[in-house]
Amino acid sequence: MSENQAYNLAFKAVGRDVTIWPMAKIVRPEVIAIGDSVIIDDFVFMAGGRSTVIGSFVHIAMHTTIAGGGDLTMEDFSGLSGGVRVYTGNEDYNGGSLTNPTVPPPYRKPERSFVRIGKHVIVGANSVILPGVTIGDGAAIGANCLVTKDCEPWTVYFGSPARPLRSRPADQIHRLEKQLRGELYDSEGSYIPQSIRNENGQSQ
Repeated sequence: MSENQAYNLAFKAVGRDVTIWPMAKIVRPEVIAIGDSVIIDDFVFMAGGRSTVIGSFVHIAMHTTIAGGGDLTMEDFSGLSGGVRVYTGNEDYNGGSLTNPTVPPPYRKPERSFVRIGKHVIVGANSVILPGVTIGDGAAIGANCLVTKDCEPWTVYFGSPARPLRSRPADQIHRLEKQLRGELYDSEGSYIPQSIRNENGQSQ
């Protein structure tokens, strides 16, 4: 494996046990903050936009794109499966201006927005998330969904556009998170890096 990019790029902040595979493309790392125990796969394209905040225990799978120039938040334990598209901004489709990045202002007027992905959210392969969307904690977005509106917490969504299908139980996930934090965080709430856990003989 080639060198991990996580500690070679000038991120706004980067935690411990972060792996960014060498063929991921990161644009504007200076506006991107990353927590602990994060994996970003090869062939991910991530443009920092106005701001990007990625929590801890987050996975972004191969061929995923994050673009649009706006604000992205991915909270702890969230994940994007392969081929997901997240857009935090958009062009003016109503004909009020010219479009695409080759056009300078004031002829182009892109609309910058946000996407917020809550804790324990999982987004299925090849789904598309459009600007201005909040996906509530614990929601599960099925493969090939088109997310155009906010998604309720602890709800499974499917279809294009995405529609609620059924509830997703929270108790077991919260219980497992509490157990994990008890093992991987010290008494002051600080993450214990894997190297230290290995030295102490702690199971991985």
